[in-house]
Amino acid sequence: MKPSSKISGTKSSKLFGLVLSGGASSRMGEDKGLLNYHGAPQREHLYQLLKKVCDDVFLSVQEKQLDEVPLGIKTIVDQNTYKGPFNGILSAHEAYKDVAWLVLACDLPFIDLEVLQELIEQRNPEKSATSFANSETGEPEPLVCIWESKGLDKALVFLENTNNPSPKRFLMDTDIKLVHSKDAQVLFNANSPSDHDVVKKKLEERERG
Repeated sequence: MKPSSKISGTKSSKLFGLVLSGGASSRMGEDKGLLNYHGAPQREHLYQLLKKVCDDVFLSVQEKQLDEVPLGIKTIVDQNTYKGPFNGILSAHEAYKDVAWLVLACDLPFIDLEVLQELIEQRNPEKSATSFANSETGEPEPLVCIWESKGLDKALVFLENTNNPSPKRFLMDTDIKLVHSKDAQVLFNANSPSDHDVVKKKLEERERG
C-alpha cells in the first residue's frame, strides 16, 4: 500500500520515482546499475521498489543505454544539459514539471521498502526537498531524496549562478527537511570492486541470519 500523500491537511503533489543509472561507473569498472545483488540488475531492483510507493517510476539513462533496457520499464533520457547527477534529475523535471521526484542512485544496494516508506512518511512538501542525512557529516544525501518541483525550479536558478553544479551544495543552501535514518548502512554507496565485495559479503551474512 502506497503511503498517503496528505501531510498536515495539505495534499502534496504526485510523487514519481527516478533511478539514476546514466553515470560512467568509472571506479567500478562496469555498469553499477547492472550489478546483481538481489536477483536482478540493481537499477531494475530499485525501479520495482519505487513502483510500490510512487505514482509512476522512470529509469534515467543515456541514449546509448536504451537498447539495454527491458520492455516495460519507462525511461527518461538524459538531455546532457547539466553536469553530474543534476543531468538526470533535471531531465526528469523538464519532462514532468509539476511532480515531485523520489531520486535514487543506482549504487545503493541496501535500500529497501522500509527505507523508502520512512522517507516518504517524513516528507514535507512545503520544503524544497526531503533528504536523508549522512550519519557521519549530517549533510543531505541528494541521491536518496524527494525533490519537490519548486525545489527543482530553485535548482535551475542555482545552476545559472554557480560554477559548482553539486546537488548536495544546493541542498545545503536551501530549505529542506532532513531525515535521520534508523540504519546508517542503507545509505552506503557501492562505487568500487572492493565496495561490491563488501556488500555481497554483508548480504550473504544477512541471508544466513
